Amino acid sequence: MNVESPLSAWQRAVEQQGFVQDPAQWQAVQVLQRCHEALHSGARSVKGVYLWGPVGRGKTWLMDQFYQSLRVPARRQHFHHFMQWVHQRLFQLTGVADPLKIIAKDLGKELKVLCFDELFVNDIGDAIILGRLFQVMFDEGVVLVCTSNLPPEQLYSHGHNKERFAPAITAILKHMDVVSVDGAEDHRLHPGIAQQRYWVKAADQSSVIGQVFTELTQGKETSDAPIAVGHRSLNVVRAGAGVLWCSFHELCEQPLAATEFMQICDQYTVILLSDVPCLSAEQREGKIARGTEDGPVKVEAGDRDLPQLSIYDDSVRRFIALVDECYDRKVPLCIEAQVPMDQLYTQGYLEFAFRRTLSRLQEMQLQRFGVH
Repeated sequence: MNVESPLSAWQRAVEQQGFVQDPAQWQAVQVLQRCHEALHSGARSVKGVYLWGPVGRGKTWLMDQFYQSLRVPARRQHFHHFMQWVHQRLFQLTGVADPLKIIAKDLGKELKVLCFDELFVNDIGDAIILGRLFQVMFDEGVVLVCTSNLPPEQLYSHGHNKERFAPAITAILKHMDVVSVDGAEDHRLHPGIAQQRYWVKAADQSSVIGQVFTELTQGKETSDAPIAVGHRSLNVVRAGAGVLWCSFHELCEQPLAATEFMQICDQYTVILLSDVPCLSAEQREGKIARGTEDGPVKVEAGDRDLPQLSIYDDSVRRFIALVDECYDRKVPLCIEAQVPMDQLYTQGYLEFAFRRTLSRLQEMQLQRFGVH
């Protein structure tokens, strides 16, 4: 089978699919092409690629074309999924000396290239793990190709005990070519088939989500009985025929873990979320929810000097995880909220992380999931 290289895939997209020629993308394609050629020529040392820039610049599309062109063992994962896997492996290796070295060796035996989408670090536990894991992965010859909204130096830059992540930044800069994909073109704005998936419900208006559910299920059998998700029982407004309808309270204010959002996307082809409030609020002292980042790593006393959070930030973290999962799995997410999309979350500790979520919600208004 004749597999396209990253360069030929990009050229074909420009010539045949109406892609706009973008100098920033062109630079990224050239770096990815060099990495691709080095991997397939058997070079002993191959530098990875770190693509960073604002949302909508085509970073994920470029990485996906690179991944699909590979003829060496490779894995492509959302970064959140990868960290979930690392935490599970660490639990399995409890009591073993230097478990991160073992994980890196296992990765090196299994694959040559690891592709991450959306590298973003905001948890001290993950920062501590990655501070060493990236070093030992590179030592084992794993080539890392990833996307991020931030340059390496700004990853976890405002996190607590940020020096624990410094070794990871050093390793990235040494073993990866860092490319800014910061072109003027927002590729999300190119033509797609618009389909409304976000509605604002005023207090005196009737809900439209019920009608959407009825249209999607088309008279098939549905139920309001609770469903099993992991070890939890999840209350639903209605579910059936591959469609799940839940309130914001039930999906985002309960301590659901990332694995449970994964399971939901395994079971349902469309998710409806109603009663979403305005999530901005004044900050207060509090503990960050561990619901979307469960893992065996326990942070020592003093490592977790937490920032002030608003009353909704625990729920916002889960909402971000839900949107990420639906976006990555191409599961349509239909939302009915009290405020317009761009007013959902404008103030709080997670404001930067929420920008990506807002971008993804906007993009998910299209039937055809575009480049990101």
